[in-house]
Amino acid sequence: MATADEQIRVSETVKRELDRRRREGESFNDVLERVLSDERDLLAGAGFWSDEEADRVREGRKKSKEKSKERMRRLAEGSDEGT
Repeated sequence: MATADEQIRVSETVKRELDRRRREGESFNDVLERVLSDERDLLAGAGFWSDEEADRVREGRKKSKEKSKERMRRLAEGSDEGT
């Protein structure tokens, strides 16, 4: 890759998003090139959730696992009473 001859300013929010999307060994320029090329493909990103949706699903899954563990604990305690 050629050395940069121009600089651009981005907000902290944009920089954090670029950092989040950055793959190992990628420069910020690499990230931007990849993201911009993905935008040209109408199907790129199809099926991906927004951060908010992904967080909501993760939280729901976590609660569900906790409920399941609690049920299993109660069942195990109940089976101990009969012995």
